[in-house]
Amino acid sequence: MTTYMPSITLPEAIFANPAASILLPVALGLGVGYSVSPKSTQKTYLALKQPPLRPPPQVFGPVWTSLYALMGYAAYRAWTTGTASLNPNTVQLTKQGATLFTIQLGLNLVWMPLFFGLKRPIEATANIGVLTGVTAYLTYVWSQVDTGAAWCLAPYLGWLGFATYLSAGVGHLNNWDFSDKERKTKTSDTGSGMDKDYVNKAPEQK
Repeated sequence: MTTYMPSITLPEAIFANPAASILLPVALGLGVGYSVSPKSTQKTYLALKQPPLRPPPQVFGPVWTSLYALMGYAAYRAWTTGTASLNPNTVQLTKQGATLFTIQLGLNLVWMPLFFGLKRPIEATANIGVLTGVTAYLTYVWSQVDTGAAWCLAPYLGWLGFATYLSAGVGHLNNWDFSDKERKTKTSDTGSGMDKDYVNKAPEQK
């Protein structure tokens, strides 16, 4: 059972401010996404063998932005409701949730660099499995503080379950190794030099 750990928890001022609570996860998520390179990420996604029900790559940006905003609002709502309570147990649950929230946000931000940047599907799938578990526990903890906050986390938790399925499915279908899907090709600009591309990448539409 995780307790409140101020040293690894986001500052209280962030949870108490609605704009900061909502915008911080959104900004961090967008920052990580662009640091990995959206075009490269999309090409990698299309190149790998995918399990059934995979969404088109254009879906992920809007979905994740919405979920980051929702999780931020959940944090603000739980914090302001819980810390105003006269019940010491409710206050403790609120702060415990703040630590869990910080941990899950860190795990969330690590997944994309692991999966697309470092191409480590085993570690990425383990990461998102732990992330889903932590978020489920966070939802349970904050449901005892404010049911509205818990409901705000419900779409995020559902999407994490789906994302875990996709991560594990892609890893399994590609033998948990993305490196053997790469091949060397000549660059189109100069006709010389070597570049990397995935062997089963879908052909571009002319």
